[in-house]
Amino acid sequence: MAVFSEEQTMLRDAAKSWVSEKSPVTAFRKVRDSGNADGFDRDAWAEMAQMGWAGILIPEEYGGSGLGYLTLGLVLEETGRTLTASPLVSTALAATSAIILGGSEAQKKAWLPKIAEGKAVAALAVDEEAHHAPAKIALKAAKSGGGWTLSGKKNFVLDGGAADVLVVAARTGGKSGDANGITLFLVPGNAKGLTRQKLKSVDSRGVANLVFENVEVGADAVLGTADQGYGILEATLDRARAGLAAEMLGSATQAFETTLDYLKTRVQFGQVIGTFQSLQHRAAKMYTDLELTRSCVEAALSAIDSNSNEVPQLVSLAKAKANELAHLVSNEMVQMHGGIGMTDAHDAGLYLKRARAAEATFGSAAFHRDRYASLLEY
Repeated sequence: MAVFSEEQTMLRDAAKSWVSEKSPVTAFRKVRDSGNADGFDRDAWAEMAQMGWAGILIPEEYGGSGLGYLTLGLVLEETGRTLTASPLVSTALAATSAIILGGSEAQKKAWLPKIAEGKAVAALAVDEEAHHAPAKIALKAAKSGGGWTLSGKKNFVLDGGAADVLVVAARTGGKSGDANGITLFLVPGNAKGLTRQKLKSVDSRGVANLVFENVEVGADAVLGTADQGYGILEATLDRARAGLAAEMLGSATQAFETTLDYLKTRVQFGQVIGTFQSLQHRAAKMYTDLELTRSCVEAALSAIDSNSNEVPQLVSLAKAKANELAHLVSNEMVQMHGGIGMTDAHDAGLYLKRARAAEATFGSAAFHRDRYASLLEY
C-alpha cells in the first residue's frame, strides 16, 4: 500500500466529505432523470474546480497544484463511490495529460489555466471501432495550405459533446494498425465541419460520436510532432487508464460495503443471511480482490508519478484487475440483494451499469491481459 502525505490525506478526506454531502447517488439520479444533455452537473463541476480538483495535475505556473496522479486517483476513488458524473477523467486527467506531455508552451498557456479554473471542458478522441484499439486509427489528417484538414470519425468520446477542445488522434502517415504516422491535434469543439452526436449511454454519462468533414486546423494545432504522436498517445492513455481504475476501485468498494451491510441485516429463514457460509465465502472473495486491486492501482499511479519504466505493465495490470473487480462486485451486489437489486429503486443496478461501461473504456480486461503479457514478452 502507498503511504500518503498529509496533503494527500487532507484532500482525500475533503473529497469524501464533499461527495457525501453534495454529490451522493441521489444527485446522480437527478442528473440522469433530468435529461441533462451534458451528462454531468456543470454547477457541481464548478465546485470541483474551486476545490482545485481540475488542476491537480497542472503545474503551478499554469494555475494548478501539480500534486500528481496518485493524488488525483484518491479523489477519483471518492467520486467513484457515489457514481459522481464529471469531466474529471476526460478533462482533468486524459486531455490535461496529453497537453502536459506533448503541448507547446503556447498550447499549455492557452488551455491549462482554463481547465484548472473549470472554464474549459476537454476530451480525448481516440477510438473509431467498437473496441479499444489505439493503433487502429483511420481518421485522416492531410496537409492543407499552412495547416491540416481532418476527415473521419471518432466513437464513444467521453464528454465529447460538451468539450470546448478535443485532443484528436489522426493518421498522417502509414495505415490503420501502424504506430507510426499518428499525430495528435487540438481541435476546437465548435470547429466548422465537426458534427457531434450525443449518445444515451447505459451508465448515463456524457458520451458522443464525432464526425469530421474536412475540419481545418492550423499548423499550431499539432500536439507534439507530426507523425510521432503515438508515444504521447500511449502515455496519455496509460494515465487515463490508471485514473479510471482508481474510480472503479471506489465504485467497487462502495458496492461491497453496501452489500456487506445488507448481509448483516437481512433476515431469511429466521437467520441473518450473513451467517450463511456460502455468502461468507463470496464476501471474502470480494474483499481479497478489493485489497489486491487497491495495491495494483496505487502501484500504477505511484509509478506514473515517479516516471518509472514499468508504467505500461503496471497500468495494464491495474486496469485488468479493476475491470474484473468491478464486474464481480457489481454482479454480487445485484444477486445478494435479491429482487430489490433488480429494480431501479435500488442503487445496485446503477453500480452494475457503471461497471460495464467503465470496463470497456480505455481497454477491457482481455485487452490489458494481452498487453501485459506482450510487455513481459510472453
